[in-house]
Amino acid sequence: MSDSQSSFTHLRRDFLTTAASGLGGAALTAMLTADGALGAEAGSQQAPLATRRTHFEPKAKSCIFIFNAGAPSQLDLFNYRPELNRLDGQALPESLLEGVRFAFIEKETARLMAARRNFRQNGESGMWFSELLPKIATCADDICMINSMHTDQFNHHPGQLMMQCGQAQFGLPSMGSWLSYGLGTENQNLPSYVVLTAGRGSSGGATLWSSGYLPSVHAGVLLRNQGPPILNLELPPGLPRSLERHGLDAIRALNEQNFQRMQDPEIASRIANYELSFRMQSAAPELTDISGETAATLEAYGVNRSEPKERASRVGSGAHYPSFARNCLLARRMVERGVRFVNIIFASWDHHSKLDRELAYNAGCVDQPVAALIKDLKQRGLLDETLVVFGGEFGRTPLGENRNNSKNVTGRDHHPNAFSMFMAGGGSRAGYTHGETDEIGWNPIVDPVHVNDFQATLLKQFGLNHKKLTFRHQGADKRLTNITREAHVIDELIG
Repeated sequence: MSDSQSSFTHLRRDFLTTAASGLGGAALTAMLTADGALGAEAGSQQAPLATRRTHFEPKAKSCIFIFNAGAPSQLDLFNYRPELNRLDGQALPESLLEGVRFAFIEKETARLMAARRNFRQNGESGMWFSELLPKIATCADDICMINSMHTDQFNHHPGQLMMQCGQAQFGLPSMGSWLSYGLGTENQNLPSYVVLTAGRGSSGGATLWSSGYLPSVHAGVLLRNQGPPILNLELPPGLPRSLERHGLDAIRALNEQNFQRMQDPEIASRIANYELSFRMQSAAPELTDISGETAATLEAYGVNRSEPKERASRVGSGAHYPSFARNCLLARRMVERGVRFVNIIFASWDHHSKLDRELAYNAGCVDQPVAALIKDLKQRGLLDETLVVFGGEFGRTPLGENRNNSKNVTGRDHHPNAFSMFMAGGGSRAGYTHGETDEIGWNPIVDPVHVNDFQATLLKQFGLNHKKLTFRHQGADKRLTNITREAHVIDELIG
């Protein structure tokens, strides 16, 4: 190589590692990406949270996923099966039990258990809901109900990983992380992906909002719904903000040097996380301060309601009724401010016993706030662009749980074969019930929807092709939907 060629190569390399891909150009990259001048791939390393172009025109901009960890009983809430009541106490045909695995049921003595709740049709759509969800039922004509969901997993943590991450494996990015990676954020002062919790905590814990092998800036950020949103976020007493800014600038300079040398995108995420934390010191307290909300709004969500006297043991101690209501209100405030994905996790719905009493508590906890959330979004003109999802990791058996051959059967075991979820807004088909199970709710017989099919459909509502939204990891292009199972977009679910 000649001296002139060597000089040109050296100058070209310096240019590419400083002006084009160095962190000094991150702001320019972010602006160009936001304006559509650069695609997602161009902006993903230098400005990891810049808004991206989608594969096709999106219907939704934000998602609020209300994840009911522990698995609600679809047979007592959504999927009306009158034949199950008629067959109460009878055994299942052996053909249905062949090869089936249960968590706790003893197959030989298991019997069908009726749903002891009144159901009725609601709205012009005639959608079925049980008496436990009277307020959500008033939103029937805005809801897209899926009664034919099924999954591969029958225990909680694997099932929750499957629902949130696409596969029952550790170390995978969650659905919220994929949306953050694929779309970026519309608010640089708040996380793209936020997690709120109520109840005792899910089996999956933080594995359900991990960024996995994606850059860590796309991980879910767990916020508290009262007091300081994030512990240790505030400045210590007496420390001026200017001094903190100088310290962050010094850290940033060191990280930029390291990035130019290593070209590791995780360093860009580290810088982005430091800067986001600094900006959140002002934005996060304002977000969680609901004192400016009207009294009518607070009453509609039930923020100030009291705990019922009849409590459920599986949700743990604490005032969950006002806490969950506050989470739903905060979720609306977040999507107003451009947060991409809000995961509200409420646990636990794992009703192996005392189903009638404890399901009534849980349903009462979510019914009013979820209905208020849907109606509030609609009234504010946000429902069309906000996808609200309600569901758990699997369903509950039509059989009563007879653990250790107990004759005192008051609950239902885990059931991956068939369960229900619903969506509202965000391009979902309003007033529509999709799929059907057999007469006792054992298996889907019309239009089954696998968890990966649901995830592929959700991504399409955000303008993303689930096969093209990939990340190169360990020599393979990884994605949310399992590459070893063919997932299909269910177009009937999209309005």
